[in-house]
Amino acid sequence: MSHKTKKDVGAIIRRSGVSFRVWAPFAESVKLIGSFNDWHEADMVNENDGYWSTFVRGAKIGQEYKFVIYNNQQRLVRNDPRAFHFTTTSGNSVIDRSGFDWGDDDFQPAPIEQQVIYELHVGTFNRPDPATTGTFSDLIYKLDHLAALGINMIELMPISSMMMDRGWGYAIDYIFAVESLYGGRYGFMQFVKAAHQRNIGVILDVVYNHFGPDKNLDLWDFDGWHAEGMGGIYFYNDWRAETPWGNTRPDFGRPEVRQYILDNVAMWIHDCRVDGLRVDSTIYIRNVKGANNDPAHDLPEGWYLLQQLNAIAKKIDPYVLMIAEDIADNDYIVKPANQGGAGFDAQWELNFPAAVRQALASNNPNNIDIAGISGELSRRYDNDAFKRIVFIDSHDSAANGSVRTIEAIAPGKTDSLFARQQALIAAVLLLTTPGIPMLFQGQEFLTGGAFNDWQCLDWSRAEKFKGIVAAYSHLIALRKNVYGVSAGLTGKEINLMHVDQTNKVLAYHRWKNGGPHDDAVVIINFSDRYFPEYMMGMPRNGKWKVRFNSTWNGYCDDFKNIHLPDVEVGTGAGTLKLPAACALILSQD
Repeated sequence: MSHKTKKDVGAIIRRSGVSFRVWAPFAESVKLIGSFNDWHEADMVNENDGYWSTFVRGAKIGQEYKFVIYNNQQRLVRNDPRAFHFTTTSGNSVIDRSGFDWGDDDFQPAPIEQQVIYELHVGTFNRPDPATTGTFSDLIYKLDHLAALGINMIELMPISSMMMDRGWGYAIDYIFAVESLYGGRYGFMQFVKAAHQRNIGVILDVVYNHFGPDKNLDLWDFDGWHAEGMGGIYFYNDWRAETPWGNTRPDFGRPEVRQYILDNVAMWIHDCRVDGLRVDSTIYIRNVKGANNDPAHDLPEGWYLLQQLNAIAKKIDPYVLMIAEDIADNDYIVKPANQGGAGFDAQWELNFPAAVRQALASNNPNNIDIAGISGELSRRYDNDAFKRIVFIDSHDSAANGSVRTIEAIAPGKTDSLFARQQALIAAVLLLTTPGIPMLFQGQEFLTGGAFNDWQCLDWSRAEKFKGIVAAYSHLIALRKNVYGVSAGLTGKEINLMHVDQTNKVLAYHRWKNGGPHDDAVVIINFSDRYFPEYMMGMPRNGKWKVRFNSTWNGYCDDFKNIHLPDVEVGTGAGTLKLPAACALILSQD
């Protein structure tokens, strides 16, 4: 069997018709049926390398088709694994174009040090009709909200064709098709174009660690061959098939399966113009058990696949942001391939949300341990702060038996004064920590509870808590140095300059190059005590201006609105007023 890359697999539109090619190495014969031939079986040609092909003159976009595979007296009717569109998940493959009119779209994402990501779920982010699921056009309607907030990268949970009408998106059956209930391929491209028009990039969550997990997948036993009761040509057929989601791990050792995945990566970046991919659960691509330092269960071919997909992504678009979801304990995930790494740009920081919760979720401030969050502030991978994505909530941390951070802080009382004060402290921690920050949908207007795939965001809260939304907007602007006074927040450097465990006060210095308009100092009082005169060392002498004060009553009417004068530093230390439960950002003119 040839190991060469095969071109033009799937249904490819030609000038006078459509060519069809499918991989079915154990088939005795393969036929093509469709609306173009009244569903009569037409022979496909055996190319003697596992692939079968034919050309249908006059076939056109919108017509339906399937493959009929014969193997050892089995007649298997299969959809095209590479179809861009289906009538329904269990229906027919549909001939669809790969192109789209992008107009003058030449978008390039913001530099990595200025990127702020917003993770969302298409089905629940904005759903005007509770009886249906959200769509890409519903997303477009809310893009202006995200642009005003300062978001410049959106991360979508998976949008590939799903096995359930509603779901998180991780039970995928066809990786090349976009979920039709969301608006399909054309709707997705319209969304990407609309986001780009607002200077917002699009990151897509992709799932290659398993397919399914249901064995009713068309890919399961695709051409009639399998071993040990397993899934056949697309899957491992031994102990390596096992995942937490069923025995449906793709066989990364088969060149044709690797090409199936790599061509999918190329499609998203080249055809759909996404600006980043977040690869789900890479730990289960590189190790059967999802473990680090476990050679007995490692999948070297999975590691090779990760290197390949990053190489292809960067070849198509050098600016594309490649993110891994791993276990946040392996620098080699983000090391370049020429150093033995997988070559990702960044990986999710899984420890940060837990540390924030530990510091904020105590009703008794005396019990707060700020040491944990202090350690997380300076964590980095491969000695580079921007090789991590930091967040206080994600679809994982806000569900799976857990709840959103605001709910963990104040169970059932997410609108309370305490919760709102703590929420702004959490926001300051997130948006002033070295790394690429990520918000989760509804975080900016204090959405509580747990994330699920059926409950739409309550957009009336965006108006009810418009002050909190404004606080997030101010913080994001400072994070990106929009005002020109906080360049240090776009840098990699941090110094934990003050950790007062007794009084629960933490301060850290952020800088890029240093000096006025660059050096930034973040001061957080986790306690419920007001300090009229609190002394601490500062990075430089001179006048320090308060750029953000979480007690401002413009953020909430019942906030204390404590006026904080400039801090004069003459001998390396300054004295400032430090309100209870507050977060401050200072810099120099």
